[in-house]
Amino acid sequence: MKEKVVVIYSGGMDSFTVLHRAVREGYDVYALSFNYGQRHSKELEYAKSVCEELGVPHQVTDITAVNGLLQGSSLTSSNIEVAEGHYAAENMKSTVVPNRNMILLSLAVGYAVSLGAGKVFYGAHSGDHTIYPDCRPEFVHAMNSVTQIANFEPVEIVSPFLDDDKTGILKYGLAIGLDYAKSWTCYNGREKACGKCGSCRERLEAFEVNGCVDPLIYEQLA
Repeated sequence: MKEKVVVIYSGGMDSFTVLHRAVREGYDVYALSFNYGQRHSKELEYAKSVCEELGVPHQVTDITAVNGLLQGSSLTSSNIEVAEGHYAAENMKSTVVPNRNMILLSLAVGYAVSLGAGKVFYGAHSGDHTIYPDCRPEFVHAMNSVTQIANFEPVEIVSPFLDDDKTGILKYGLAIGLDYAKSWTCYNGREKACGKCGSCRERLEAFEVNGCVDPLIYEQLA
């Protein structure tokens, strides 16, 4: 019998890669997505489509009621502009959603316990360490300590790309033939990816370093 795991799947390229890696490694995968009122909720449409294609059970959980508690980020507050330019700490700090990963991981661990799953996967990586405290190794390790004792059933937090950046994640995904046109990265939720926000720029730079063209369609490429 395959081991059950939960994958926190936003629909972005990092979690897209993590999802496929978990499937490839032979786990019985249950994908979990969250609508927390993010302006780029379009990523959830991509998540749904991929899970249907893979035949992976997919739960989209509406936690938009917490949006009012998570203000001060351009991802949850409509009056704050999404930062443009290179993906760096100074301009991307406005995209930090207070306590987001602790909230999402806590819910995912509860879901894992209810399923009898022993692991929760999420796409933290080294490119986010400077900007997002809840993607750093010390956070992941601390959460792991807590999730071992928070329930009668211990759950492990797994971040397979914790020591890799987005370029490394993409390199892995391309090597196993993933189609990144099926992922959404842009922090703006418009019809096409903007090509200007920090998240788009980081993605495009990863493709450039890997010597490939991003298959996603963009409004504008600087």
